[in-house]
This record gives sequence, C-alpha cells and structure tokens, in this order.
Amino acid sequence: QVQLVESGGRLVQTGDSLRLSCVVSGITFSRYAMGWFRRAPGAEREFVGGISWNGDSSYYTEPVRGRFTISRDNAKNTAYLQMTNLHPSDTAIYSCAASSCGTYYAPDEYDYWGQGTHVTVSS
Repeated sequence: QVQLVESGGRLVQTGDSLRLSCVVSGITFSRYAMGWFRRAPGAEREFVGGISWNGDSSYYTEPVRGRFTISRDNAKNTAYLQMTNLHPSDTAIYSCAASSCGTYYAPDEYDYWGQGTHVTVSS
C-alpha cells in the first residue's frame, strides 16, 4: 500500500517561512520523482514544483520560484517543501505526489498523492 503523508502545515503570518514534509512508504522512494501541488480555496489544483529522483534537478512554477525550495532525503523516504516570504495568496492545501516516470516537471505524470496539509497565511 502506497502512502504519502504530509505534515507541517499551520497558520503563519505574511513574510514567515515554513517547511512541509512528506513521508512516503510502499514504493522505492529513491526511484520516484517527487512533486508538490496546492489547492487554494475555490480554485483548481496548482503545480508548485518537482524534484528528480536523486535531488539533482528541480523545477518551480512562476508564482513560487525564488521563494520555495523542494528537497529530499532518500535515506528517510521524505520530501520537503521549504517556503519563504509567504503571502496570503499562498494559502492552500499542499499535497505531495510521486512520479514513476521521473519527469518531475510534468504535473500530469504523477501517480500517487497524499491527502495534504493546510497552510494559512494571514495578512
């Protein structure tokens, strides 16, 4: 059974930083690209970015580029999303996902999903 469990979401203030974690089980983590998505209230799911299986390459969408960083620790089967300079527009449910295709930059290529963790940024 594949499980992706996110944690770390909470209420923060504008300008704050926050790190989310995603612990993965049931797959060989080091063989999967990992990505992060978010869904703001009343909006469609949005791709945030992804990281290659070995962590050497990453991709970010324009709204978060330069503020968010994705990393991973294959020894711990865990992916991270470090968020800085948070803004109320970053308020969303953040979910991690795993891709067997390795195309970490392609939002349609993710196979497994977590339930998400809530991030709320107050003004």
